[in-house]
Parts: sequence; structure tokens; C-alpha cells
Amino acid sequence: MALFISALNTGSNGNCFYIGNADEAILVDVGLSCKETEIRMQRLSLSMDKVKAIFISHEHSDHIRGLPIIAKKYQLPIYITRDTFIGGKQRLQEHLIQPFIAYSPIQLGNLEITAFPKKHDAAEPHSFIVSCNGITVGVFTDIGAHCEHVINNFKNCHAAFLEANYDEEMLDKGRYPYFLKNRIRGGNGHLSNKQALDLFLTHKPEYMSHLLLSHLSKDNNDPNLVYQLFQEQAGKTEIIVASRHEETAVYHIGG
Repeated sequence: MALFISALNTGSNGNCFYIGNADEAILVDVGLSCKETEIRMQRLSLSMDKVKAIFISHEHSDHIRGLPIIAKKYQLPIYITRDTFIGGKQRLQEHLIQPFIAYSPIQLGNLEITAFPKKHDAAEPHSFIVSCNGITVGVFTDIGAHCEHVINNFKNCHAAFLEANYDEEMLDKGRYPYFLKNRIRGGNGHLSNKQALDLFLTHKPEYMSHLLLSHLSKDNNDPNLVYQLFQEQAGKTEIIVASRHEETAVYHIGG
């Protein structure tokens, strides 16, 4: 059974990732409005009826902006840690809140979702892998450095959303104030193109079919630059640069 994936949007203006099979799906983060999420899914012929839950990686607004409305409208369980919930300061219906623990898999139909810790300047940040019948997809964004948790999970992925947030030279020469530059590259911020490429080349499994480069900075990166950087060394892995302005296509992984 294949997994179907799409980045509905990714960037500082909103992040939302769709992962599902033929019968059920989840959203990882909902940084778009409910209406915009619905519009983009409709354009892709994806049904909200198949979405069984929302998983929240951390409390920054570009990951939770649309959460209260979409969860309430569709009565979707929200998998979120206690500290992330407190930090997000969102008014959520209590009966929808479902806590999770790192490395304790959650089963939703044929989907198995496992959270793992990551380095980011948030209260209790996690990333996720989603598995179904031996196919695994990972979401690796908002990561300051590729720690052992990231590396060990990346090694098992048939496809991944991988952050490539900034080009080091563009960030260094750009208009951002010094403190913000240090926050981005300081080990608890975001992955550079170089760091992402190192993770990809060093730890990708031979069977990785798709890599969706995600969370590109509007000011400190260039989609063409990062695509060429990865494409030259991608081998059999298809490289896609996910957009901060529109949804990607739906990609079939395995099956």
C-alpha cells in the first residue's frame, strides 16, 4: 500500500504536510488557515474526510495558526505535547487534545506515527515519521542540527520532507540583524543547505525515492540554487523544492 504525500505549504508563512494512504491520512502542523488548507487539498483532490488527526511539532505560529478552527470544524484529534500546548496559547477543545510521548507509536488505521525529539528553540519540539506496510515517510523541518534522533529516523525513510532553510553566504550578507542570524544558525534554529545536503548524502537509504526540500527562507535562500545543489548528487532520488506560496503535487511513495 502506497503512501501519498504533499507539502500544502512550507515556510515562515505557514507549514502543513499531508501524509496518507488510500483510506486514512494525517496532517503534520496546520500553519495555514482552515479555508486555505481546504482549498489546497481540493485542488489536489485530497479529501478532509480521510484525515484522522493532526500532529503538532511545536508551538510557533507558522505551525499552529489554523489549528483551532480546522480541529473544531472536523473534530480531529490533536496530538500535541503538554508544553507545546501551553506554549501555543491556543483555545482548543479539551476532548480533542491527545498527548504523545517520543518513540511511543500511535496507530490510526493502517498508519503508524512515531514522534522523536529534535533541536529547535521551542518548548518541546518533535518531528515525526509515518509508516504503513513497510513504507516510511519523515518530516524533518525546524531543526537546528541533525542530532542522533534525526539521523536514525532519516535512515529509514522512503521519502522525506527535509528542511533546507538558508544558504550560509546569503544569510551572512543579508539584511537580518545579527541576533536573528545567530538564532537561525545557532544549533537550535534551522538547517542550512549545506547541513541538509550532508544529512542527505551521509545517511539516506538507497531506497529513498523522493526528497521534498522544505521551509526555505524567503530572504536567505534561492529555490534554484538549492535544487541544483541537491540534484547534482541525488542519484535515483527525485528532488522537489516545496513552495511557500502553493502546494506541491501529490507524490506516491512505494506500493
